Amino acid sequence: MHFSPKWPTITVTMLYSFAFLFMLAYGSIHILDSRWVWASGKYNPALLCMFSGGFGGILYTMRALYINVCVKNSWDASWMLWYFLRPAVSVMSGFVSYLFFVTGLLIFDAQQPESASKFAFYALAFIAGLNVDRFIEKIEDIAQTTWGIKKSRVSDKNQGDNNDNN
Repeated sequence: MHFSPKWPTITVTMLYSFAFLFMLAYGSIHILDSRWVWASGKYNPALLCMFSGGFGGILYTMRALYINVCVKNSWDASWMLWYFLRPAVSVMSGFVSYLFFVTGLLIFDAQQPESASKFAFYALAFIAGLNVDRFIEKIEDIAQTTWGIKKSRVSDKNQGDNNDNN
C-alpha cells in the first residue's frame, strides 16, 4: 500500500476504534475486579452486557475497516460517521438485550444451568452488538407480536448495515 490522501481519515478511524476497544476492556476488567464502587452488585450484569455489545460492535467495525481498506481498497470517508457511531449503538443494543432478557421477552430455547445464565446474557449482548440490524428486527418482531407496534422503516431490508460498504 502507498500513502494516499485517504490515510489520515483511516488513521483517525483506526485510533478511535482501538481507543473504544481499550475503554471497553478497561471497564470490563474494573467491573469484574469490583474496582468501581458505583458499579458493584446488581448493576454488573447490565454493565457487562453493555460492554459485551460494545465488543461485538467494535469487532464488526474493525472487520469493516479491514475489508474496506485492505481487501476491497474501497475506503470512503463519507462512512466515518458510521465507524464512530456503530460501537456506541452496539453498547446500547447490548443494554437493550439485557432488558429484554431479564424481562422474559427474549428467551433461549435450551435449558441451561443457573450458573451459565449470566454468560447467556453476555453472549446475547455480544451478538446484539455484532449484528445490530438483525437485533433491531428481532426486537421489533417482539414489539409487534406483544404490543401490536408496527415495525419502523429502519427494519427495511434496503436500509441500515445491509450494504456492501461494511
